[in-house]
Amino acid sequence: MYQKYGKRLFDITASALALVLLSPLLLWLAWKIKKNLGSPVIFSQIRPGKNKKLFRLYKFRSMTDDKDEKGNLLPDEERMTDFGRKLRATSLDELPELWNILKGDMSIVGPRPQLVRDMVFFNEEEMHRQDVTPGLTGLAQINGRNNSGWKERFAYDLAYIQKITLCKDLCIIWRTVFKVSRQEDIATDGMETSEDYGEWLLRQNKVSQAEYKAKQVQAKKILGEYIRSKVNGQ
Repeated sequence: MYQKYGKRLFDITASALALVLLSPLLLWLAWKIKKNLGSPVIFSQIRPGKNKKLFRLYKFRSMTDDKDEKGNLLPDEERMTDFGRKLRATSLDELPELWNILKGDMSIVGPRPQLVRDMVFFNEEEMHRQDVTPGLTGLAQINGRNNSGWKERFAYDLAYIQKITLCKDLCIIWRTVFKVSRQEDIATDGMETSEDYGEWLLRQNKVSQAEYKAKQVQAKKILGEYIRSKVNGQ
C-alpha cells in the first residue's frame, strides 16, 4: 500500500514543504553561485528514471565552464573550485532535485539516477534498478556513497527495491542527514567526481575497448532521440 500510494504522497508533501521552508537558502545559494561561478546557477542533465524513461535532473552548479584553446571543457579537477567542493561536501548542490521530486521524476528515497552512459552498461539484473522511481538518497548512499564499489552500490539498490516501506525510508532519510552532516564519502578517493560505470568496467578489463566505444555510441543515440523528441514537442 505504501509503495503504491503512500510513497508518492509522502514525496509530494515533503518536497513541497522543503521547497517553501528552504526558499531563503535556495535564493542565497543561487546568489552565491552566480557570484562565484557565474551563470547559469542551475546545472541540468538528462538521466534515466523509472522504466528507463528519461528526465532532466536539476542541481546547483558546482564547477566553472573553463575551456582549453580548442573550446573543450577542461577536466573536472581543473574546473572544480573550493566553493564548488563545499557545495558538494554539504550536498547543497542537490537541493534543486526537490523540484524533480515534486514533479514525480524522482522520489526522496530510491536508487540514485545514474547517467545514460552508465545505464547502457547495466546487465539484466542491474537494469531492475529502473523498475522504481530514482531517489535523492538511498540505501547505497548511507553505506559508503561514492566510496563504495559500483557492484556494491547496485547490490544495495536491488536490496532496497525488494521491499519498500515507510519505516525503511524514514530510517534511510535519518541516516542520510547524519552522513551528510559529517560530510562522509562525498567523492571517490583520489577523484573530484565519481568514475563512470563504463570507465570502471573498462579499467577492470570487464569490457573491451570496442564494447566500450559501442556502448558510448548507444548512449549518445538514446540522448539524441530524447532531445529531438523534446524539440518536436513529443
